[in-house]
Amino acid sequence: MFTVNPLQPKLFNRIPLFYLPRRYFTSSSSPPLMAANCRVSAAGSPTDAPFKRVKRVVGTHNGSFHCDEALGCFMIRLTDKFSGADVVRTRDPKVLETLDAVLDVGGVYDPSSDRYDHHQKGFEEVFGHGFTTKLSSAGLVYKHFGKEIVAKELQLDEEHPDVFRVFIAVYKSFMEAIDAVDNGINQYETDQPPRYVNNTHLSSRVGRLNLDWMDPDQSAENENEAFQKAMNLAGSEFLDSLRFHAKSWLSARSVVIECLSARKDVDPSGEIMVLTRFCPWKLHLFELEEEMKIDPLIKYVLYQDDRSKHWRVQAVGISPDKFESRKALPAPWRGLRDEELSKESGIPGCVFVHMSGFIGGNHTFEGALAMARASFNL
Repeated sequence: MFTVNPLQPKLFNRIPLFYLPRRYFTSSSSPPLMAANCRVSAAGSPTDAPFKRVKRVVGTHNGSFHCDEALGCFMIRLTDKFSGADVVRTRDPKVLETLDAVLDVGGVYDPSSDRYDHHQKGFEEVFGHGFTTKLSSAGLVYKHFGKEIVAKELQLDEEHPDVFRVFIAVYKSFMEAIDAVDNGINQYETDQPPRYVNNTHLSSRVGRLNLDWMDPDQSAENENEAFQKAMNLAGSEFLDSLRFHAKSWLSARSVVIECLSARKDVDPSGEIMVLTRFCPWKLHLFELEEEMKIDPLIKYVLYQDDRSKHWRVQAVGISPDKFESRKALPAPWRGLRDEELSKESGIPGCVFVHMSGFIGGNHTFEGALAMARASFNL
């Protein structure tokens, strides 16, 4: 039996998979995935049993698997066209040509016939919308079905602007990395070796679900069970990302737009933004600065800490993935706390400034604003 971790999803929480009779496989093929909620007939010989397809079937390759086809199989079943489709794992071209969709195998990219492979010579398909990373099978499925999946989660029409915003955001923050890793594209253009090894990303964790070479059971059935786990893992994290963007990220965007528009009411420089309520603001800020043609750029963001009720003044980074700040809080303040910091800065109510200068705190909004303003001149 095979059940996806539900996470109380709006889309699907069960993945039934299907056995084809053995006459549909050559001696070099492996049986497809065993099904949950699927009855395998015991009447007669499997080779004599008639095959009657009762729902759509999606195919991918057997053998070692990667994150892209595991996620692609999960996502395509979230669509109306392939809702509840069975999944078959094989490389037999005679079987593949009979299936309703084929992912990551077969050497064909043709969305009109639902063929989504990316290994063939001459394949250079990208997501578009400014993204240039070559797509994997997961990226292809998302490119053609992602808006439908997002629209279902948002419960909006596919043409609604919020659907497009989340569609792009999920690709940028989640999908593109899977495409890049599967296609062997480095994250940075450099000949220098990485400073550390990162084997904790999703593609790496899915890869570790493949059968260990030391496992005495190397059967197709055991391999298919591992692939089921890979679909669970990749699919649940995709849904986590989608739901974060649908619920939290999208709402935060509206807050940041409002606060960014009011920046000159806070300080004439226009370089200090105050959040009226705390929310995930960093990615939105960088995107909206470009979209709204903000000049000069925001240097500091003020917000109230929900727990302590103190106010924070945070220096904006030079980019979302960099630790360096556009203008860090003054060096003489860094590492100081409370009265010592207030005496050094000349600002009452100071709480702390981090050693790196990226964030500080004050008991009051007025104190935090004074710290930001004073930092421009130090």
